[in-house]
Amino acid sequence: MFGTVSSEMEVKVPASEAWKIYGTLELSSMVGRTLPSQVSQIDVVQGDGTVGTVLEVFFPPGKPGPRSYKEKFTVVDNEKRVKVVEVVEGGYLDLGFTLYRVRFEVIEKEMKECVTRTTIEYEVKEEYAANASLVSIQNFVAVMEAAALHLIQNYVNN
Repeated sequence: MFGTVSSEMEVKVPASEAWKIYGTLELSSMVGRTLPSQVSQIDVVQGDGTVGTVLEVFFPPGKPGPRSYKEKFTVVDNEKRVKVVEVVEGGYLDLGFTLYRVRFEVIEKEMKECVTRTTIEYEVKEEYAANASLVSIQNFVAVMEAAALHLIQNYVNN
């Protein structure tokens, strides 16, 4: 069983500014600082934010589900402003998923505006199809909101 969920939001900063967060390890760092109820810690296992980077994401104690998972950056396209990460160990893979991929896009809208879009693609084995209901875009909406707030607060209109 294959599925996708997606969400997007407008941000009043240029796409080039938003990409400075989305296209780097800064997004992970910001999530760790601003959303402690969702993620307790993010460790860089290997890499520098480019393709091949592996992160281990830890959840707060008491949160249902797996304690952590590892994700790998499979695409970091600075021209198209697209980053794709896939869970490579633990997390959804332990719940019968064969694919859990998140795509971040920063789309130029106007000179000082952009759209950030996050899409989750997943595939789950038929015998675990009920687990597809666990997939939610809401945590990534919170990430986009936190990133937008950070960008707006720190961007100086020139």
